[in-house]
Amino acid sequence: MGVAEKIKEVEAEMARTQKNKATEYHIGLLRAKLAKLRMQLLEPDKKGGKSGEGFDVMKSGNARVVLIGFPSVGKSTLLSSITETESETAAYEYTTLTAIPGVLEYEGARIQLLDLPGIIEGAAQGRGRGRQVVSVAKTADLVMMMLDATKSAQQRPLLEKELEDVGIRLNQNKPDVGATVARQWFDRDGVDAIVDVPTSSVALAVAGVAREKNKAYINVGAASSDLTGSQCAPTTLHWVYDTYMLAKSTGGAMVKAGGDSWFFVTADYAFGHALERDTTNFVKAAGGKVLGGVRTPFPGTSDFSSFLVQAQASRAKVIGLANAGQDTTNCIKQAAEFGLTRRGTKIAALLMFIDDVHGLGLQTAQGLVMTESFYWDLNDRTRAFTGRVRPKTPQNWPNQEHAGTYSACLHYLKAVADMGAARAKASGGEVVRRMKATPTDDDCFGPGRVREDGRKIHPAHLYEVKRPGESRYTGDVYKLSATIPAEQAFRPLAEGGCPLVRA
Repeated sequence: MGVAEKIKEVEAEMARTQKNKATEYHIGLLRAKLAKLRMQLLEPDKKGGKSGEGFDVMKSGNARVVLIGFPSVGKSTLLSSITETESETAAYEYTTLTAIPGVLEYEGARIQLLDLPGIIEGAAQGRGRGRQVVSVAKTADLVMMMLDATKSAQQRPLLEKELEDVGIRLNQNKPDVGATVARQWFDRDGVDAIVDVPTSSVALAVAGVAREKNKAYINVGAASSDLTGSQCAPTTLHWVYDTYMLAKSTGGAMVKAGGDSWFFVTADYAFGHALERDTTNFVKAAGGKVLGGVRTPFPGTSDFSSFLVQAQASRAKVIGLANAGQDTTNCIKQAAEFGLTRRGTKIAALLMFIDDVHGLGLQTAQGLVMTESFYWDLNDRTRAFTGRVRPKTPQNWPNQEHAGTYSACLHYLKAVADMGAARAKASGGEVVRRMKATPTDDDCFGPGRVREDGRKIHPAHLYEVKRPGESRYTGDVYKLSATIPAEQAFRPLAEGGCPLVRA
């Protein structure tokens, strides 16, 4: 029986199985088996076979580039021209019916090129073997879209839509793109300061441009602690949270509360690795132990069942989710289906927001543990801030990034008002120095300060998501488990390696 037939068999069994508490574990095992079978579609055939046969091409070389487009736009011709691979070409559509691999060697690097079958509109929904094609595309380091210049200009937006429908985000959050945009804002548009930037790689690139142009950059959304460590700059400040704070506040505090054995489900890229590494260190320092972990492909993982089965088998008291965004919420949903929290296992989301909790609902998110620097219902001042902003966004509750952006902008404007707009416009570095010299105080975070390495410090809070029966009103989702004082929550000044810090 082939993999496709096995998948159909498991799906049929899942459809036949009635969902209730008695069957939830069995369904969980079926989901894990299904995920494993689906992964096999992209794994090499252990018994051999002709090169490029089917959709089972093993990723190899220093990078993978896929050629994707509608039928007969020249993908096979290009592959044959720049590699020694002979990919069949003809003057009719659907000549290529399998993934054809080739290798391009350039300045010592081996680049794997895949010629994929032409896709058609509706590929993301499975038309024309589209799901198989785009699944391979999700494993690539670079997606090269090929278009026919003699045909409609609608080719590109149609192709982009098919890729985006399966989670491939083209030309988004790239360091070079972020740096280019920042440079245009400074040089062409007269921008004096940039606030936020949600991705660490882009944040580091923007910080470099801001330093070059002597403009202020205040990071809110990116988590890399390098922004105030080895890559700190006199024009950069880091607000709200970073990987060190998240790891220490969640890992260390949970061990003290009894969660002394951990298993990690980690997104396989730099952010996930850093979060797992830092949390592991704090868990061990607090007297806990790590029983194991798994790395999940990023991007492209939607079914975490097999990884959660491994986590459950470890008998760890805490499953640490070293991921973010959709990966985190998918993990939590599937953990709830397994009934892990009802069996006493704690799920620690190392980076998560109140928006995600509302999206999941308390029934699914109950018992979840995470660290946040801001919660709208923490005290009278946070409630006052929320009361001012909610009428403008009645469908949303402010999260720590919203609060951080407000707090950062407010402190920036205080510094500008203090030194004068003309002087502030002339030097972003001088504005940042004034912000460091002035104590912070706002309704979101209360009193605080900005250190000489650019790190804004304030208390961190460990929260547990309430059970539905514990919630008293809309928005009442957290119960406070622990508060980590500001001076303890963030990395000690002397340990970051920032050259701005005097020995």
